[in-house]
Amino acid sequence: MRSSAVPALPLAQRVRGLEMPWNRVLSSTSGPAGAATALGPWHPQEFTAECVETIPEAGGMMVFVFRRMDGAPLAFRSGQYINIDFPVDGPDAEPAARSYSISSAPTQPWTFSITIKRDPEGKVSRWAHDNIRPGITLDMLGPVGAFHLADYDRRARFLLLAAGAGITPLMSMIRTVHALPGQADVVLLYHGATPDSFAFSEEIDFLAKVDFRIKVIYCLGDRACDEEWDGRTGRLSQELLEELVPDANGRQVFACGPEGYLNAATELLRAVGVDDTSVFMEFFTGDRTIRAEYAEEVAIAGEIAGEIADELASSAEEYFESQPAGLEIYEPDYDADGPVEAVGAPTEAVDAEAVVPVEDDVAIEVVGVTDDTVNEAAPAPSDAGSPVSAGTGTATSARDGGEDDEIAVVDPAALPTVGQGEHTMSFVRTGLNVLVGEDETVLQAARKAGVKIPANCQEGMCGSCKVVKLDGDVEMNHQGGIRAREIDAGKFLPCCSTAKTDLVIDA
Repeated sequence: MRSSAVPALPLAQRVRGLEMPWNRVLSSTSGPAGAATALGPWHPQEFTAECVETIPEAGGMMVFVFRRMDGAPLAFRSGQYINIDFPVDGPDAEPAARSYSISSAPTQPWTFSITIKRDPEGKVSRWAHDNIRPGITLDMLGPVGAFHLADYDRRARFLLLAAGAGITPLMSMIRTVHALPGQADVVLLYHGATPDSFAFSEEIDFLAKVDFRIKVIYCLGDRACDEEWDGRTGRLSQELLEELVPDANGRQVFACGPEGYLNAATELLRAVGVDDTSVFMEFFTGDRTIRAEYAEEVAIAGEIAGEIADELASSAEEYFESQPAGLEIYEPDYDADGPVEAVGAPTEAVDAEAVVPVEDDVAIEVVGVTDDTVNEAAPAPSDAGSPVSAGTGTATSARDGGEDDEIAVVDPAALPTVGQGEHTMSFVRTGLNVLVGEDETVLQAARKAGVKIPANCQEGMCGSCKVVKLDGDVEMNHQGGIRAREIDAGKFLPCCSTAKTDLVIDA
């Protein structure tokens, strides 16, 4: 029982200030922290990205989720945008380049999102809503822009002003604040035309409920509203700011929306005492001068990205050899033409609400592989890093099916054979025999022959390439990516295994 003399601890404590995850690894040169330097948004890049999800949002907006085709994360700062080439007139015509703010958080960099509002008169926005679906790829440049949260802010007190689609870069900021552990105080004043026009409102309400650092105020402006509405009304004004955010002059202000809204905000913020140096604005529309400024910003980013791409393409091997070993999992492969497209699961678009299908379990019965061969003596457990002569083990899970399971009978002798080497590997699900030499790993030979085996680290550490061996012997030099009981069950890691006899593999 706690002594009455000991003061009670606060319910919650946080570190002072708000610090981006890459800020603490700027000086790191090796180890796990060094690997995180790859997630630092140091410069714009030219890359191709594939759409993996579309999400309808309120206010006529659509969220498009992308991932880079080279497999690398997209490193950016909350609030920045990317410039995208849209083939609105067909693949052979000059694309239409448009810039869209990133609405996702940089703390989840393996995918990123943009949010596009459909404009009935807009050629690009209509094309995007009608044509971008999972599997579509687009050429991009980014990140671009000086409108973003600081890498470190000791007094992270923010006022976010959004009008309509101007919520998109501010949504990235809100998500980032919620994802990080630092001390912060965020007020979002969000103007919309109608009660059903506030994009991300369900997520924003949830974040405001579970994170006491975030407060949101919805406002309809001065339009008449026939629906029930419990939010605020009235255009952005000095009186509204003084009432809702009386300490606005002690906050950094990030505002995004149409030109008229932002021009009004500039004057109002001065009137309530906010210094111009604390105000940051992102225009979605603007006059010729504003458009020219953004065009110059994109052009400079393109020049920087081109110079860096040329440098990497000409000296990629030397560059990456000089980096910490941990960076390998973040950096794409390069050849003379630039980033190499990553190899992964094929992209197939499906209805987001469709029932996940249950695939039939096809049991494999291999001619010449009997219970006697499957149940031969398994090897004794070995410490990671030491060679393991992985015997056949028991692979009954790959062969035994239930009463309703389909059973496929495969005769390895009848399969076509490719490759060169002393031993034959029969991939019974692929339907192919692959010859392999004793100095070549099972994974290397399989990939050359087109046999698809997932693999990430390729050093016996992650275990992602694990498959079942139905017959034969391999020598496996793993680094902890497989357990002794899995070896006993007939599994092995092709990435760090070489064949010692002919093999029959359930892949």
